[in-house]
Amino acid sequence: MAEPILKWVGGKRQLLSDLRSRFPIKYDQYHEPFIGGGAVFFELEPTTGSINDLNRRLITFYKIIRDFPERLIEENQRHSYEEEYYYEARERFNELHALDERSVDQEIEEASLMLYLNRTGYNGLYRENQSGGFNVPFGEHSNPDFIRKRQIRAGSVILDDIDIHNDDFTYIAERATSKDLVYFDPPYEPVSKTADFTQYQSDGFSKSDQERLRDLAVRLDKDDIYVVISNSPPVWELYDHLSDFTVSYVNAARMVNSDANNRGDVAEVIITNVPREQQQQQNLQDYT
Repeated sequence: MAEPILKWVGGKRQLLSDLRSRFPIKYDQYHEPFIGGGAVFFELEPTTGSINDLNRRLITFYKIIRDFPERLIEENQRHSYEEEYYYEARERFNELHALDERSVDQEIEEASLMLYLNRTGYNGLYRENQSGGFNVPFGEHSNPDFIRKRQIRAGSVILDDIDIHNDDFTYIAERATSKDLVYFDPPYEPVSKTADFTQYQSDGFSKSDQERLRDLAVRLDKDDIYVVISNSPPVWELYDHLSDFTVSYVNAARMVNSDANNRGDVAEVIITNVPREQQQQQNLQDYT
């Protein structure tokens, strides 16, 4: 079992047991169209399949881990945990993002800055303003690990034969085939104003996007592809009338919230077309 390299809003470490118990016992390739921090992906360590995210910086990060792990580790060692340096690094990170074309060296620098900012910024947040600029302030941490040698090297091995995409999540309609497993972990429909994480990226994720996701899940189901979706309770009504899908409620710890008093256990839903008799349904270790 490998570890996620980044902290990420909505990470699924607390839900791994609940999710895996609903995965099919046997499947072919594994696909994750909203990779985020990759907690489920790195737990499974798939040998074939694909990952995707609309966040270009995040996808560049995973490509650099796959293709240039040692150069990334070397670049990570240049950073220092100081507030003044943090804001200089954040400014450089945004400068690189604004470039239309970047060299490999610049992509390695950007990936390294992303990891550094992720491990030293406030509460592990990734947030963009409406112009796409990363705007998370400096965070107080005790000896933050922004080099991540072991995690990067392990991640590079796992990503070696994985296709990495920077597309709309609907790419999977052409990529997945019968008996593949697709796990969707989209930006959630908010349950309150303070819990709204759909704006972690400047273009957000709307209700119509949730409906597109539902329609895609139905299409994949018709193609005999296994589908598992995690989301927040408001989306249950999009799937409740679909006879091939089941909706179940679970509790998960939510450690990132704009209101510190609202962090803690929250209800989430897991939606799947995997028949119960084909689900793993085993007792798995709880992850915290």
